[in-house]
Amino acid sequence: MFSVTVRDHIMVAHSFRGEVFGPAQRLHGATFVVDATFRRPDLDDDGIVVDIGLAIEQLKAVLGELNYRNLDDEPAFAGTNTTTEVLARTIADRLADRVHAGDFGAGAHGLAGITVTLHESHVAWASYERTLGPGGAGENLA
Repeated sequence: MFSVTVRDHIMVAHSFRGEVFGPAQRLHGATFVVDATFRRPDLDDDGIVVDIGLAIEQLKAVLGELNYRNLDDEPAFAGTNTTTEVLARTIADRLADRVHAGDFGAGAHGLAGITVTLHESHVAWASYERTLGPGGAGENLA
């Protein structure tokens, strides 16, 4: 399996519900380094996994929808704890939607999957991996 990873970052504010989160139940900020890895079993006719320039642009666009926002105020997250894991899934799903819409170019329709990793620090991170089928459609990996 071949893969290409691109990286960016986001800064958000949020709070969590539930005793398990201790002091993180209060509003706090978080900065995440975000890696998006695109996979395919074979290279396309140009010898690439995905157009890196388009992958960088699309990751930046998806993160732009979250960057410098209080996620507690975002309707898409109403009633949801925006944990690192939830954010990784959200970003992966939004990238998959863009693959399916053709925003990554025609060659991206051969992608098999996307993994998004959010690095909270140099010692802790979380990932979400999902498949992509023909035409960019896919399902989440269980």
